[in-house]
Amino acid sequence: MTNSEPRPTHTGLAGLVADPNQDLGITLQALVLETADVDEFLGALANLAAAALTTASNGVSCGLTVITKKKGFTTASSDERVRALDELQIEFGDGPCLTALRHSSLILVADTRGESRWSDYMEAVWRNGIGSVLAVPLDVAGDAEAVMNLYSTTPHGFTGPDITAAEDFAYSAAKSLSLALMISQLRNARDDLTAAMQSRSTIDTAVGIVMAQNRFGRDAAFKVLTRASNSRNVKLRDIAAHVVASVSGETDPAVYFDE
Repeated sequence: MTNSEPRPTHTGLAGLVADPNQDLGITLQALVLETADVDEFLGALANLAAAALTTASNGVSCGLTVITKKKGFTTASSDERVRALDELQIEFGDGPCLTALRHSSLILVADTRGESRWSDYMEAVWRNGIGSVLAVPLDVAGDAEAVMNLYSTTPHGFTGPDITAAEDFAYSAAKSLSLALMISQLRNARDDLTAAMQSRSTIDTAVGIVMAQNRFGRDAAFKVLTRASNSRNVKLRDIAAHVVASVSGETDPAVYFDE
């Protein structure tokens, strides 16, 4: 696969600083801090992997697949062809990257035209101009699973040094992906807590309104709201929001409380 701009070789990437591992670590940390969410981070990581692992003799494209309990499959890729192939593999339910995930081991397809495993998927791969595939699992923390899928247009495109470079990259990328996933979980927890606090505040306000309008005690007013919620099959916070809105004349509370 080709890009309009040439990608750096392993040697060129290592030459950026005296310690190439430190440079990659700093770059990955920057990706975590500068991207807005996990999806954006994965897209940037796929592009970085493709650039870092391309050599003068082997153009590499990258796809990333992450599986979490909450979101299921999440994919990112360095180009559209890889995106389509990764999504096709998920549709088939089997292939190099899914096998690498299941067995937590590197999978190499040296020549897609002669590969007997995953025959239907392999036919689609080589028809799309892919000569070889390398799937490297990422050891991420928690319940998530992830794999880096590398595609070359050249059969036998991944030699020993290429595989070593991919494993080294995956090792560093896994740490940053774990951090990005952890930050995402904390953001989600914060958003859930904020929503819960907002709902509680709205419910408390609605209880106060019912108390004032009907001269009820707090327990009786809360029962009025919960009874309306149950009888109308509407969430309590939505009932409460309509009660609060009714005070400003935005809605008619009788719609929710009439028998």
